[in-house]
Amino acid sequence: MRHKIGQRKLGRPTQHRLSLLRSLVTSLILYGKISSTEAKIKEVQKVVPKVVRLAKKNDLASIRYLDSYLYSKDALYKLIKELAPKYSDRPGGYTRTLPLSPRKGDGASMVLLEWV
Repeated sequence: MRHKIGQRKLGRPTQHRLSLLRSLVTSLILYGKISSTEAKIKEVQKVVPKVVRLAKKNDLASIRYLDSYLYSKDALYKLIKELAPKYSDRPGGYTRTLPLSPRKGDGASMVLLEWV
């Protein structure tokens, strides 16, 4: 039984997996949408609300944490100046997924993740 298993390992060591999630979140903020495998997108969807909630706080501690978490200063500014005010009155559900055709090489199910 798979009780109390919190995340997918994605076939990677812990530090590589966390770095991958940070990279995908940064790309989502910068470009507005990303496409990847279904498992990766489901893991990113768990991280995005936490990042947006911190940006909505807009205090010094939150900004410093986001600065250390995101890989790009441009992503930080876009998150704080554009996305956080846009979702200020929204309690959750910031992203949506749309299925894409399977990847040609190995048939992995691909998904598009974008802001609502």
